[in-house]
Amino acid sequence: MAVTHLPVYAAGDDIDELQMKLTNQWTLVKNDKLRQIKTYARLEDGKQYRSFKATMVMKDVKPETLVRFLLDFENYGRWYWQVLETKLLKRVSPTEYYIYMVHKAPAGLPDRDVILHATVELQTATKNYVMLRVEAEPNYLPAKPPLVRMIAEDLTFKFTPLENGDIAVESEGYVDPGGKVPSWAANFVQHSAPYSVALGSLRMVKKEEYAKSTEPIPFPIYNYQDYLNKQLRGLLPQ
Repeated sequence: MAVTHLPVYAAGDDIDELQMKLTNQWTLVKNDKLRQIKTYARLEDGKQYRSFKATMVMKDVKPETLVRFLLDFENYGRWYWQVLETKLLKRVSPTEYYIYMVHKAPAGLPDRDVILHATVELQTATKNYVMLRVEAEPNYLPAKPPLVRMIAEDLTFKFTPLENGDIAVESEGYVDPGGKVPSWAANFVQHSAPYSVALGSLRMVKKEEYAKSTEPIPFPIYNYQDYLNKQLRGLLPQ
């Protein structure tokens, strides 16, 4: 999974931005103060590539708008990282899905495909947030050469409604593209993708097709005040 129009760096080139000296602690990679987006990276034992984290705030976004956006799998190519194709394979339940996705690779590398198992954890009496978990299931479908099957595209997204009507978002993830990938290409993706995805999602949740839609959502999600009211009345699951 990578981007197009990237220069090919010779071995040993000093690319400080892509070759950050990382430890097992989160290191700030980018701080967009205007949009309130921060991205981080770290190295973890037993993992070949760096893990990443991003935080941001979705301004004045209704929770149901967020759900419509997240479940519109067919349109992930409009905002997600270098997507050539995406389709829903199976809807197990209102909170569980399998999605197929193809990511574009830079010139000289085969494109990647991945099967994602997505589950949604709803708000409860003890937690006022919705958690979206995504894990790669590389053996869910047979391989499709010349595409290279990704080993991992494992992500968590935590959405917390705030009192002022905003939604705080925290995401963490790890990607293993499978096959052979030059270190500069892998580092570029891990460095750039979290910010690109955050920026794209901020743009998409403001679109009228989501914000003004009256289509029912498949599971309940509450803003800050509605959550408190239901919590006080004992109407939330434990």
